[in-house]
Amino acid sequence: MSADDPMLTSHQRRGADLPPVVVYEEVRKLFGDFVALDGVSIQVNQGEVMCLIGPSGSGKSTLLRCTNALEVVSSGRVIFEGKPLPSNETEARKIRQRMGMVFQNFELFPHKSTLDNVAIGPITVLGMKEGDARARAMKLLDKVGLTDKAGSFPSSLSGGQQQRVAIARALAMEPDVMLFDEPTSALDPETIGEVLNVMKQLAEEGMTMIVVTHEMTFARRVANWVVVFDHGKVVEQGPPEQIFDAPTCDRTRDFLGHLGWNG
Repeated sequence: MSADDPMLTSHQRRGADLPPVVVYEEVRKLFGDFVALDGVSIQVNQGEVMCLIGPSGSGKSTLLRCTNALEVVSSGRVIFEGKPLPSNETEARKIRQRMGMVFQNFELFPHKSTLDNVAIGPITVLGMKEGDARARAMKLLDKVGLTDKAGSFPSSLSGGQQQRVAIARALAMEPDVMLFDEPTSALDPETIGEVLNVMKQLAEEGMTMIVVTHEMTFARRVANWVVVFDHGKVVEQGPPEQIFDAPTCDRTRDFLGHLGWNG
């Protein structure tokens, strides 16, 4: 595939002139003697999709959790919209409100309807009136194709439907950036596409996204920037056409080869 391949979306040209939203400066994270992140320096600009790829246990999810201060870095800095993440938990909570996070497991409230799962954040955290929050929730359920499931409970939904509800719930807080931690890893193959399509739509609308994924086709077609991790380090980074079609690092070629990636 070439950079002007029609399968690539137009937003994929990296906007170097756009302001950075998240900057990682020599980030290290230790768990005891184990080095989970070892000097990671990357940045994602406004409106970009950055995909983090690499073998399991290479530090991708840890970096994501450092992004919104669920994990505190051991050294280095994470800068969000021009300011280092606060060390104070109360202030960190405020930052998390501006970062939507979608986990591998959907973490929906089982005793609440789909609509209430999406509306609860704006009501309890943002202080929005219930009617306004439910109206916002309905718009977001429409966005992810689930208006007909507004009254359903999570137990009656497929995994793909639950993950789309989780995305709508994160969007209900009107975040500045969306973080996705392997959002399709717990899904059946037939429901993966419906979640990736929603994420692709968000990318085309200009949502800033950091995505940990093993879905190489999604990363190739949707990301602006791809970062390859191994043993807590960035071994290679660049636009998707470079990483997938002409990787410069042996470790990248080896990783993609094990996945059967042939471009």
